[in-house]
Amino acid sequence: MNDFTNALRIDKWLWAARFFKTRSLAAAAVENGKVRLNGSPTKSSREVKPHDAIDIAVGELRWSVIVKGINAQRRPAAEARLLYEETEASLARRTREAEMRKLAPVPGSDLKGRPTKRSGRLIRRVGA
Repeated sequence: MNDFTNALRIDKWLWAARFFKTRSLAAAAVENGKVRLNGSPTKSSREVKPHDAIDIAVGELRWSVIVKGINAQRRPAAEARLLYEETEASLARRTREAEMRKLAPVPGSDLKGRPTKRSGRLIRRVGA
């Protein structure tokens, strides 16, 4: 699974490591500056090698990882986690941000889908 001698395009590695659902989403994130390789902005065609540092931003989530392995195939999540190691600072930051979201959730974040007929009436009544 882990091949330490080869390199792989960063968009393909991000997809294989399961940071993005599709390779095109990974490529778009790289091109939009959401991914930094060794502290610098990069392009999708840039190759990743073991021991490279990658900073990834997906929505509100931020990861700082060190590449541990290369695998061109997308494998189950348990195997994908073997391709990288998250830094201690990144793990602490993500834990702290998760606690903050739990303590002060965004208003309306518990609402799912369209309002019911009754909820719609209440919304219109409050707005009038």
